[in-house]
Amino acid sequence: MAVQTSAVPGARRRKPALFGLIPAGKIERSEALWFWFFISPWVIGFLAFTTYPILMTGYYSLSRFDFRNPPEWVGLANYASLMGDSIFWKSLQVTSYYTLLSVPLGIIFGLLLALLLNQKVPWLGVFRTLFYLPALLTGSVAVALLFSWLLNPQFGIINVVIRNFVGPDGMIPLGLSGPRWLQDPNWVIPSYTLMSLWGFGASMLIFLSALQGVPTALYEAAEIDGASRIQQFFNVTIPMISPVILFTSITGVIGAMQLFTAAYVISGGNNLGAPAYSSMFYNLYLFLNTFRRYRVGMASAQAWILMVIILLLTLLMFWLSRRYVYYEADEEGAL
Repeated sequence: MAVQTSAVPGARRRKPALFGLIPAGKIERSEALWFWFFISPWVIGFLAFTTYPILMTGYYSLSRFDFRNPPEWVGLANYASLMGDSIFWKSLQVTSYYTLLSVPLGIIFGLLLALLLNQKVPWLGVFRTLFYLPALLTGSVAVALLFSWLLNPQFGIINVVIRNFVGPDGMIPLGLSGPRWLQDPNWVIPSYTLMSLWGFGASMLIFLSALQGVPTALYEAAEIDGASRIQQFFNVTIPMISPVILFTSITGVIGAMQLFTAAYVISGGNNLGAPAYSSMFYNLYLFLNTFRRYRVGMASAQAWILMVIILLLTLLMFWLSRRYVYYEADEEGAL
């Protein structure tokens, strides 16, 4: 017969923990206190600079607020105004177009570069470093200024090269002079997409680590079965690195939906969304409503709408991943 601990003479009953955070035992309490002491800077920063702003924007989104007067409760009026705002829908369209174009291309270029740098060639470490270095400046003001010069239709180096090769007086006289890039509404999003590829070295590094984690025994077995290199890529490599593809897809979508710095710098801060609102990204319009028009309540509603959109897209990608993403631990019964 099992004997209960409380019935044993001299047995000590464990005291309940304080709010479930600090144990009652002397040693455990000391360890817990030191833990909270060292983590307190992060906790304070998270509460003050993340949780509090989120809660306040939620309140402001239901209020009329312009920095000068106290918030005035208006309920869902800000959301209703956004639903009837054509520029809001235009910003959502521009951002969605950019996301659909830049994220897949970034994944493809990162994966192809990782495949190339996964080979055994001389100076491999140097090549990996050189291709990764541009990723350190992704999203910076310097990169935006650099591409505003590179994509200049008159003297930009890209159009100069195009004219020298296929221009009217080029090596192959096809009469092409290059697009107007950032000055043509039809080429604005492709221009920003080209700019985003500057930093695909970060995804390259992630894919490279994933490729090196694929068991070589799988390739040997596929080769014995007569699979070609292309068949090995689609039937071995892609399934084994599919969790990494999912990760880069989610982080890529989150980053693309929040593009701001490049669009603000290239527009000069004075002609936001030009030309013809073709570069009016979602966060750029949010900035415009907040710091130019002082519609803080409407901008807060925009922020919450963006958060919901990103959350739904993330949940959708996780839901689709159940069919297309392979986890090796599932076969081993660990998950």
